[in-house]
Formats: sequence, C-alpha cells, structure tokens
Amino acid sequence: MTTLPIAANPLQPLIDAFDWVLVGFHDTVGLSWGMSIIALTVVVRTLLIPLTLKQFKSMQSLQRLAPEIKALQEKYKDDKQRQQQEMMKFYQENKVNPFGSCLPLVLQMPVFFSLFYMLRKDLKIDICGPEAVIAAKAHEVGKTITTIGCQEVKPGSATFGFIPDLTFHATGGVLIVLLVLYVGSQLLSSVLMSVTADRNQRFIMIALPFVFVPFIQSFPAGLLVYWITTNLWTVGQQYLIRRSAGMPVRGAPAAAGAPAGAAAAVAAPKAKPEKRSKEKDPPAAENGKGKHAASASRRATPPPPPRQRKKKKTGRRR
Repeated sequence: MTTLPIAANPLQPLIDAFDWVLVGFHDTVGLSWGMSIIALTVVVRTLLIPLTLKQFKSMQSLQRLAPEIKALQEKYKDDKQRQQQEMMKFYQENKVNPFGSCLPLVLQMPVFFSLFYMLRKDLKIDICGPEAVIAAKAHEVGKTITTIGCQEVKPGSATFGFIPDLTFHATGGVLIVLLVLYVGSQLLSSVLMSVTADRNQRFIMIALPFVFVPFIQSFPAGLLVYWITTNLWTVGQQYLIRRSAGMPVRGAPAAAGAPAGAAAAVAAPKAKPEKRSKEKDPPAAENGKGKHAASASRRATPPPPPRQRKKKKTGRRR
C-alpha cells in the first residue's frame, strides 16, 4: 500500500526567510532568541509603515463621512440588501475603501503563521538541535518533534526573561502574565484604532481579545511575545500619528463625524455680541473728514478779544 506524499507547506518560503533573519539576529548581532523575535517584529512593522499611513487616511475618511453613512443606514434599515448596495455605491463615489484599515493586519497574518510553524520545528532545531537529538528525546518521552519543547531537550536554551521556553506553550503564572499583557495591549490598540461610533463594531473589537484567549494559550510562548510586541508598536504608532495630526488620542471622535477643528469650534463658547449705542457711528471716511474740517475751522476763526473789566467809580456823590 502506497501512501500519498504530504503536501508542502505553502508558507515554507516565508518560514525560511524569517528563520534566516532570526538566526542572523542571534548569531551575528548577538541577541537572545526572545530579543530576536522582538527585532523581527520591529522590522516587519517598519516595512508596513507606508500601509499604516494609508490605513490612517482611510480611517480619517470614514470618520469624516460617518454622518452620511449613518443616514444611509437609517434610510434603508428595513431593506438590508438595498442598504448594502447603497453603501457600496457611496464608498465608490467617495473613493473610500472600508476595508483599507484592515490591510496591515491582513499582511501580518503570514508572519504570524510563519512564526508559529518556525517555533514548532525550524527554529526549534536552530535553538536546541540538531534535529536527530530532538527526535530521539521526543521518542523517549512519547512525543514528536513538534510537540516537545526545547526545555526538555536542552534546558535553558530557549529561556527569555520569566518565560522558561519560547518554543513551548506557557503554563501557570507565566501563562497568566502573558495573557494579561496580550489582552491589555490588544484592548489598548483596539481603542486607538477604532474611529467609528457604531456600537456593534466597538463591541466586536473589544470582545475579540477575549475570544482568542482559549486558542492562544496553547500557542508557543514566543508567538505571544511577537503578538504583544506588535500590539505595543500599534499603540505607540497610533499615539504619535494622532498627536502629529492634531487629533485626540482616544479612538472615539470628538463629535459625531466632525473633524477635530469643527468639534473644537462647536465646543468653544460663543462670544457675546457687543452692545451698540443707539446713535450710529459715522463711517470711518466721513468721520475722518469731519475731524479735519473741524480742526481747520478752529484754525481759521480768530479767538475772541479779551473781556474788559469795568472800572468802579470812586468819586463821591453830591
């Protein structure tokens, strides 16, 4: 009986490329394996900066058009199919891509899965190999090369900070700390990334980190290091972009779809109009002419002569 060959991993070219980068950071630069994963994250996010700026412009456009989008949703709320058609037509007319803000996240998914497979085998061989030694140890304990951690093969080879093994899933207090860091950083980045006032979308973005918790707790700890690092990068990046653009740091708009300048204008108290006198002020030109004429008339008219005092008669009356 012949067995069919297992299909090759389509991500293998990316796995080989990222593995080469990580080994370079470790062997050439001298970083630990944990710091090499963080350095790889920084490199990937740096390459995605142009797309991130495009994402920010898309978010601004959606924020500016939010009142019109809400009006369309209210207008066709009873006909979902017509609502979708009108929304797509509206996006095309205004040249806005509603999924543009998801592009950097989508492009990070191949990196995420590549690192997942690397930590299960390829990078594991680099850390505590050779492969034959890992396979022999795994056979002794009844595991495979993908389910055994480097801590069981070569203790201390994959340690990073409080994490005992980057190639194996965390347990106990280490897992709790990593989950708290993941959920906290993911929530903070979601708040900064959200620009819509739609309650359902906000709820989804806030709920997603908690939905992922049951799945990521079985991932290799090094993958959580990557995820936490990219979340913190997103937080710092969004903070700097919003500060430089003069926008509020929080993700929620200041007013319903109004830009920052308009919101500030609305929030500013109105100045009280100055009370005018009942008599209308003459125009500036006429007022100036009147002043010149009055001064000229004063110069042309001679001053009145001094009044003469009457002398008192001192003679006696006869």
